[in-house]
Amino acid sequence: MGAIEVQSAVEALRAAHDALAALSVDGLTSAEIVSVLDDLETLTCQLPTQSHRLLTKLQAETTPKAMGAKSWRDVLATRWRISPGEAGRRLDEAAQLAARQTLIGAPLDPELPCTAIAQSHGVINREHVHVLTKAMNRIPPAVDPATRGQVEADLVRAAMKLGPKELKDNADRTLFLLDQDGPEPDDTERARRRGVTKGPQRPDGTIPFKGTLTPEAWAIYEAIFAKWAAPGMRNPDDEHPCLTGTPTQHQIDDDHRSLSQRQHDALMAVGRSVLSSGELGRHNGLTTSIVIRTTLQDLESRAGVGVTGGGTVLPIRDVIGLAAEAVPFLAVFDGATGSALDLFRARRVATTAQRLMLIARDGGCTKPGCTVPAYGSHVHHAARDWADGGRTNVDELALACGPDNRMVGPGGWTTRMNADHDVEWIPPAALDVGQARVNDYHRPERLYRPSGDDPDAPSADDEPRPGGPEPNAA
Repeated sequence: MGAIEVQSAVEALRAAHDALAALSVDGLTSAEIVSVLDDLETLTCQLPTQSHRLLTKLQAETTPKAMGAKSWRDVLATRWRISPGEAGRRLDEAAQLAARQTLIGAPLDPELPCTAIAQSHGVINREHVHVLTKAMNRIPPAVDPATRGQVEADLVRAAMKLGPKELKDNADRTLFLLDQDGPEPDDTERARRRGVTKGPQRPDGTIPFKGTLTPEAWAIYEAIFAKWAAPGMRNPDDEHPCLTGTPTQHQIDDDHRSLSQRQHDALMAVGRSVLSSGELGRHNGLTTSIVIRTTLQDLESRAGVGVTGGGTVLPIRDVIGLAAEAVPFLAVFDGATGSALDLFRARRVATTAQRLMLIARDGGCTKPGCTVPAYGSHVHHAARDWADGGRTNVDELALACGPDNRMVGPGGWTTRMNADHDVEWIPPAALDVGQARVNDYHRPERLYRPSGDDPDAPSADDEPRPGGPEPNAA
């Protein structure tokens, strides 16, 4: 079947939708409405199977880099303006539910054949598929293929009769009976499960934080907490807190913090001690320290916020407190631009002062949609690549994370500086759907920009010029 037949079938599908949308439903009875909704629900359940096989074929035909992206997730998120999480979900489902091929082209069944068949007939919906794929991924590797296939068949049979919530309960019970004792503990399993994660910053400024520590890691913090999380130690509410030695009985009695609060304060103390030790060296061209960007207006009014190089939003009172105690680089940024620091062609790599000014101006990676903060970004010649005569001047440089930095070049993304000194990113043709050119994610102060001042409005700058990566600037 050729491209013409496939495109004709898609056009017929769209035409059928347009024909349905043009019809009045006022004359339908309730029974007739339910019947039509049944058919639409079945079709909605079936349509993802077409996306699955097309995504699988697309991945076999080209690469993300050839399309101007750093990953397939980035291709989907950029082209169809969906979230990276949704893009990842579609790719994962396509990998498990679409037919495959061996290296020599022989056909292979999907990884989850029963689920794929049920979806193709429209008897299970997207929520069922999510529960099924998640459950099958939890089956221990030691389970043999025959048993694994039987579990999938049983769960799909249940999905045809149950809702997603009941199916999940069924799957949890099945997996428990399949492996009641759980995996035998060993060093490999402990190492796989270790990790510490942070959640998104909440409206009140706090950050959720959780982790799974290995026995060795907890033994280390067990000893630290025994000392620095003891009642009376390093109490921020104490006018003269006990920092070393043993707290007095009065300090102990006046310490009304909970154990979890004392452990939080001990972790802060550990971090401050490491930062002040100088043992962390340099990171991306700067001495490892706390870098905060704010505005002169916010500092003078004692209102507003500052933003760290990692993207954390801090109230001004915390900014001032950190400046007094942790001695961070404090980049005071007045208005929309700062003083230009120009090196022209004298050197290719940005200086410490230039990096600080870029953190102040950009806050993080300047590519729209990218949330990588300044701590994870490199310096990029945005107006013109160094190899093409670009200059190492603040007004011509920008922050870009490593993967996005490498996407700039002939046939890929291009960057330019507009009249507002914002970095604009122009995608290659395959990904250009008219999306935003400027990334304001790292600059919360723009929430207060006057409504008539549109940072994404077309500028009078020259046509886009290809920029280039600066791998040695990190």
